[in-house]
Amino acid sequence: MARYKHLARKKRLIKKARHTRWAPFWTVPKKYGTGRRVHPGRHTKVKRSWRRTKLKV
Repeated sequence: MARYKHLARKKRLIKKARHTRWAPFWTVPKKYGTGRRVHPGRHTKVKRSWRRTKLKV
C-alpha cells in the first residue's frame, strides 16, 4: 500500500478494523447467564484476519 493514504481510504480502513474487534465482555453474561464462560469474540459480526482475507479498499 502507498505510504501516503488518502483520508477517505483511511476512514474505510478504520471502519473495517472496528468490525473485527471482540464484542464487549458484558455481552457474555447477558446472552448466556453468569455461569457460562464463552469468549466474547464469538459475538462479533464480521470475522476477518489481515492474513487470511484481503480487503478490496
